[in-house]
Amino acid sequence: MSRSWSPRPRRGYVARPRSLWRRLVDYGLAVIILGLLILLAARLDRVETRKTQGLAIINDGDSITLGTERIRMRGIDAPEYTQTCRKNGTDYSCGTLARQSLVRLIAGKPVSCTGWQRDRYGRLLGDCTAGGKDLNRAQVEAGWAVAYGDFESEEAVAQAGKAGIWAGTFDQPQDWRDSHHGEVVEKKHGTLASIGDAVREIFRFW
Repeated sequence: MSRSWSPRPRRGYVARPRSLWRRLVDYGLAVIILGLLILLAARLDRVETRKTQGLAIINDGDSITLGTERIRMRGIDAPEYTQTCRKNGTDYSCGTLARQSLVRLIAGKPVSCTGWQRDRYGRLLGDCTAGGKDLNRAQVEAGWAVAYGDFESEEAVAQAGKAGIWAGTFDQPQDWRDSHHGEVVEKKHGTLASIGDAVREIFRFW
């Protein structure tokens, strides 16, 4: 005698209608995401590379002015104009010499700087050239600026050759600024700082 077997009928799945509150939350999230996308698209112009060129006014060893644009040279940090260093047991005006080094590198030629970031003082963080020479790199190679987020290999060569400030002893420009209240405080231009700057540039409203 055979026994017949028939599967039990499955119950159909019936989706429960979403509550009004859940639908409102979903609509709200959709509106927020759409608004953020619109805002992002509207602010992308702030991260476009800016280029400025002309005859430079040299302020110190790592900052210049081109027309109305103040520029802080990216990736380097030179002694402040009033900073002193020490060599052979004697203090000397290394900040003044750092500026003179940049004056010699530019040699009256037109300067071109490009960049997209700005520091807390509104200065463009620029990569600058004059007569085809990379000024940022050249200042570090000459020993009149330290690496500050870039140009570490150039700094190592200058240090080994006792070029510029490496011929004696000196306070790192950042440390010197920290100990002299009222002086400009710079931020290191490393990768993490660049990412943070990009986010701030996109969502900056002022």
